[in-house]
Amino acid sequence: MTTRDWVRWHDEYDIPGSSLARRLEVVRGFLRPLLDRPRRVISMCAGDGRDVLPLLPSGSRAVLVEWDPALADRARQSAPSGVTVVTGDAGITDPYASVAPAEVLLACGVFGNIPYADTCRTIEALPTLLTPGGTVVWTRAGSGAAEVRDAFARSGFEELAFSEPADARFRVGLHRLRRPAKPFAAGVRLFTFV
Repeated sequence: MTTRDWVRWHDEYDIPGSSLARRLEVVRGFLRPLLDRPRRVISMCAGDGRDVLPLLPSGSRAVLVEWDPALADRARQSAPSGVTVVTGDAGITDPYASVAPAEVLLACGVFGNIPYADTCRTIEALPTLLTPGGTVVWTRAGSGAAEVRDAFARSGFEELAFSEPADARFRVGLHRLRRPAKPFAAGVRLFTFV
């Protein structure tokens, strides 16, 4: 696991106009129409949950998994009823068992911090975490977004939206599962965060 100071990294979200603040608005813009009613939601590497927690309709069930205890505690403090925040490894399927299959899954801040082979393995395994027609919101900084999009296409997902601002390094994608879902499998290693 990386030794990066993730709490400090998250401070950029609070700077108006920063890349992370702008990315957050795109992610929330993709999420709002998906959260039009109570949903089952998974958030991998959830940080403090600021992307999804303010948007969750009452009655939603969600699992947010975050490795950093300080960020997980922040998420826990603002989590409404029905939301479980797990301080642990988001790269294994076990923490998601209580809410899988989910209708919405967030993989924000994941694909830019794991090897490409892990990205492919994770995307290939997402049908075990999603309902048929389930939707994924994902982010990727810098180069590599084309490869992520290709991996989604190979794994039976349809691209619904993609944001690639010319003046920013972040990319945000929205994909819907168009193939049959698969049964949830516990203990599956999806990725190792580096």
